[in-house]
Amino acid sequence: MNSIENVFVLGLDDRNLALLHDLPHLRQYRFHSLLSKDELMGGEVALAEDLEKAQEKLDAFDGSIDAIIGYWDFPVSSMVPILCERYGLPGPSLQSVVKCENKYWSRLEQQEVTDAHPSFALVDLENPELPDLEFPFWLKPVKSFSSTLAFRIDSAEEFERAVEETRGEIGMVGGAFEYLLSMLDLPPQIDERTGQMCVAEEEVQGRQLTVEGYSDAHGEPNAYGVIDSICYEGTPSFLRYQYPSNLPQEVADRACDISVRVIRQIGLSSSTFNIEFFWNPDRDVLNILEVNPRLSQSHAPLFEFVDGVPNYQSMVRLALGRDPEQPSRQGEHAVAAKWYYRTFKNAFVRSVPSEEDVARVREEMPGTIVDVVANEGGWLSDLSAQDSYSYELAAIYLGGSDEEDLLARYNRAVELLPFELEEQG
Repeated sequence: MNSIENVFVLGLDDRNLALLHDLPHLRQYRFHSLLSKDELMGGEVALAEDLEKAQEKLDAFDGSIDAIIGYWDFPVSSMVPILCERYGLPGPSLQSVVKCENKYWSRLEQQEVTDAHPSFALVDLENPELPDLEFPFWLKPVKSFSSTLAFRIDSAEEFERAVEETRGEIGMVGGAFEYLLSMLDLPPQIDERTGQMCVAEEEVQGRQLTVEGYSDAHGEPNAYGVIDSICYEGTPSFLRYQYPSNLPQEVADRACDISVRVIRQIGLSSSTFNIEFFWNPDRDVLNILEVNPRLSQSHAPLFEFVDGVPNYQSMVRLALGRDPEQPSRQGEHAVAAKWYYRTFKNAFVRSVPSEEDVARVREEMPGTIVDVVANEGGWLSDLSAQDSYSYELAAIYLGGSDEEDLLARYNRAVELLPFELEEQG
């Protein structure tokens, strides 16, 4: 084994570099940025050009290339298997990754092994037909960023408007996704054109949860954690991600079992994954929202607080062809959360917390991470990657002895983080 192993990270940023530096085998690793997040995810996706730039940087590197990883959504998630194959490195197959990322293909795979999914249908934007689903339903591109171009449809008229708007903007991602599909040997139900089509899905509701896991080099999945996604009361805006989940253990176990069956069906190997679910407690029904062939970087600090290391441990070790060695319950806290400190009215940001304010939080609650999102001197409505209902001021990651302690610590952190906002008149 080399004394130093070079790990290239697509879209490496400061927050996640700090978490990677918390890994127990750090002295073995040297992390290198392979294109910035802005280069990869800012504006229209240019997959072929991004792959060429990444390969040029790798070819120019004077040393061993031991692993290539990424924790962001498309195109990063799809670039990882392509580059791993080109450089003979452990990694998932491109086919298995695209099966996850193509929402329609993913549903076809899910229905082979479980009924824990909503009814769905493919919608061709060039010849759109109203799907045979009850209102309301959702219309989404087969591949998109976050919730971009996701429409809740309540009538035939809304369907027509959503199709028209999607048709004009789907090329931001759809063109690159078509290029990706052209690399694969596709089944009869999927062709390259589906990259710029949509999937319609019946609306499902309930408590949201996410199963995090990995699939080893032999394609054997392991689900190692369940996280709750808790919203502000009466809104669809997230208040916090909390680990471990406080769902009934039987429900968490069932979600893990479904996740393992789906990942095994898809054929994902040498990769982390996360699967998002809705659980309807009244009907005791689980429904898969989506399957991601990567871990969630938003959850990584929570695993460090509770389990002792961020779940980047499994990502890096799988990429190096090793046992993931993901520990459990060896951290300093019994429970942890990523909190979304939000406001629900647009405002001009007069001032944000200073570095001294943030340091005071960390001094009072060691280990707490504060990422200020709002920009001083700007409108909240100008922030990128916000939902349609609220504006994020800051993300606060912290741990506690129980849920009550977690809430008390969050409220104290908010007291110590002053924002001066002038609401829009």
